[in-house]
Amino acid sequence: MPLSFDMDEQLARRLADEIDTNGFAKIIGAVSESDLQQLRLWTDEQARKHHGEYFAYHGEASLGDSLLASYWSDPQFKALLGRLYKHAARRDAASDRIFPVLRCVQGNQGKRESNSFHYDASLVTALIPVFIPSEGQERGDLMLFPNIRRVRAWVLFNVIEKALLQNKITRSWIIKGMQRNWLKPYVLRLEPGNVYFFWGYRTLHANQACSPGLKRATALFHFGDPHTGSLATRLILSINQSRARRMSNKAGNPPPASTPTHTD
Repeated sequence: MPLSFDMDEQLARRLADEIDTNGFAKIIGAVSESDLQQLRLWTDEQARKHHGEYFAYHGEASLGDSLLASYWSDPQFKALLGRLYKHAARRDAASDRIFPVLRCVQGNQGKRESNSFHYDASLVTALIPVFIPSEGQERGDLMLFPNIRRVRAWVLFNVIEKALLQNKITRSWIIKGMQRNWLKPYVLRLEPGNVYFFWGYRTLHANQACSPGLKRATALFHFGDPHTGSLATRLILSINQSRARRMSNKAGNPPPASTPTHTD
């Protein structure tokens, strides 16, 4: 089923204004209970294939047999993301393609993949919680440093900026800064059934650590790469695709060879 919301200009304006002001916005109850159960059953099946360890599926090829396909192909959902992009970029997106990702944080590998602060390649990010732990001290809550940069005019500047921030050394400094209360991200508790939106390109974000015995799964929909078609973007895609395959190979379940990977 498509997501449940009434698409109009007023909704798009309301969401965009909330993202600008608060760093995120949400549509409450957009995912029906039956859809949520179906997504959970499918995710559980994939989690068993990965023996309780972290995995991430990128692109239509690896998610086409899931309910998520009805979301990224929904004209109403595409129209909403398109209007959000136009608000943020002051121009139409070069493509109306939505790039889907399913990310499941579990096991020891999941803990190592947490606290990985990054900027998305896409300007608009929509997030659907599938499994969100409700108990324990480490539940994988979403951390946001909202809207702390603008859309870069030069793709090379964007690549350098991401390289300086998205590495183990810088991330360890960010974590130490948070532990000492020098840095205070906004911590967002996600609720299944809602859809969340933020400017992924402009917002430094990551999930908190999740206890190995818990499962945190989210579906992400990326829309509107401001640097579409650049050589740098293609190189980053290639590097991240190789990384995703290596991680899947460790679990004994390599993704399809044609699966594209987002630049996060």
